[in-house]
Amino acid sequence: MSKRALMTTVSVFLAAAAALTTAVPAGASPGSAGRLTDVRIAAHFDQNAGQLPENVALLPDGSAYVTFAGAHQVVRITRGGAIRVLATLPAPADDGVQTPVLGFALTTGIVRAADGTVYVLYATGTSDLTGLWRLRPGQEPRRIAALPANGLPNGLALDERSRRFYITDSVLGTVWTVPTTGGTPTAWSTAPELASTGFLGANGAKVHNGALWVSNLDRGTLLRIPVRPGNRAGAPQVKASGLVGIDDFAFTGRGNEVLAALNGPNQVVRISPDGTSTTVLDGADGLQGPTSIALRHDDVYVLSAAYTTVDPNLLRARLGSRR
Repeated sequence: MSKRALMTTVSVFLAAAAALTTAVPAGASPGSAGRLTDVRIAAHFDQNAGQLPENVALLPDGSAYVTFAGAHQVVRITRGGAIRVLATLPAPADDGVQTPVLGFALTTGIVRAADGTVYVLYATGTSDLTGLWRLRPGQEPRRIAALPANGLPNGLALDERSRRFYITDSVLGTVWTVPTTGGTPTAWSTAPELASTGFLGANGAKVHNGALWVSNLDRGTLLRIPVRPGNRAGAPQVKASGLVGIDDFAFTGRGNEVLAALNGPNQVVRISPDGTSTTVLDGADGLQGPTSIALRHDDVYVLSAAYTTVDPNLLRARLGSRR
């Protein structure tokens, strides 16, 4: 699929998602209280080269690992904005045209383990490449777990304590679990709350306080799924709703408070523990179709994939205080 066709495909779906919500999410305040501060564009990317930033993992020195969806790449971005390619995953023979819903192969979720090993998800629509990949310095990327070719692995969360990954499938409405050593995935949850309503369902994923938290893009919900003894999935609890277009998210370190990227509406919102949300970034800040968020203390990294515009970038900002 050409880059132009790629943009057209994704733009149609995201525009539809944006049309289903108002400029301010449900329960939000339109005021400026609590907005992120010191917002700046830290790095520009090349849309024509497939540098569509999809997911991010931070390093201790303030640099970031980022997946470029269209280029099938994992890159490292320094604090100064320099980009170095760590790995380019092998392209499928058919260029990924069988990838469900989207029709192009893409790298999606990424995490960095405590030992520095990087893990990334790859969706290609082919059984030989779709799955969880491991990147180690000086070694070629290696797939350590195959995932269904008719699905779309998207969000990736690592529980270092249990040594398990959790993987959301946005097409099959499933959360998979895989040991950190790799192997055959197990369907951990197939709850109805994970399903899509026509585009993409279960999306972002984070392990937090004894539960797996998952966003559902189509349904505009943020879910909490308790991790029961024996690594069993509990019943999903809807912790926030009315967030149509929600992509990835991150916890701020203040209890259950969350920052979430709303792709279609072009916003970042702060979600309080009671489920209400407030817009803290939008297009006026240079935001263009946010896909992922990461935090180190009060330093916030936001990826703007710009699927519906022309200027993908990395924004950095400060969390600041709540008012």
